[in-house]
Amino acid sequence: MTATRTKPSNQNRTSLRQAAYEAIKHRIITCDLKPGEVMSEAVLSDALGIGRTPVRQAIDHLMIDGLVEVLPRKGVVVRPISLDEIFQIIEVRLINEIHSARQAAERATDSDIEALESNLKRMVEATKKRDIENLMLLDREFHALLSRGSRNPILIELLRNLHERSLRLWFISLRADEQHKRVCDEHAAVVEAIRKHDPDSAEAAVKAHIESFLSNITRQI
Repeated sequence: MTATRTKPSNQNRTSLRQAAYEAIKHRIITCDLKPGEVMSEAVLSDALGIGRTPVRQAIDHLMIDGLVEVLPRKGVVVRPISLDEIFQIIEVRLINEIHSARQAAERATDSDIEALESNLKRMVEATKKRDIENLMLLDREFHALLSRGSRNPILIELLRNLHERSLRLWFISLRADEQHKRVCDEHAAVVEAIRKHDPDSAEAAVKAHIESFLSNITRQI
């Protein structure tokens, strides 16, 4: 009797595609795959132990995210980091994240504030261990919690997309040891403003934090 080959279910295909996407994205964000590096479906498929079709679909998704691009005579490459892109991201963050912080200062609940304080404590611990990867993830969590306090779903989603696009920049910025404590101090100022429900202080703290990031990342690019 001939064995019947079972086709992967839609759920399995989706899981493989998502797993490939997360794994490749992580390698890009942490600069394991460097800016400008050519990406090979076959090499990535072998390295991840995932079929080429999910890897190809993951790369398509990363192209939409702006993390990879197609170049003539090269193929798919990790998108290089440009100062123009950094300035554009900062411009959008200053407009939207400052507004979000003001809204959070007015609308954040006790639960929101407790979550921000918990995140800050974990960032301080990660700083002591010089755990850059964890600091980057905690930084993303902090900004997600801050935007959640705005109680504006459209603004939350806009900032989520922007922060995801910024992760590689955050990782590079956090490679500077002096930036670790600086980020914690800046986050502490934001949390204090939210705790006091002071929109003006929240705006000033977030603006200072974003401008500090810009100053640090431009020194390293």
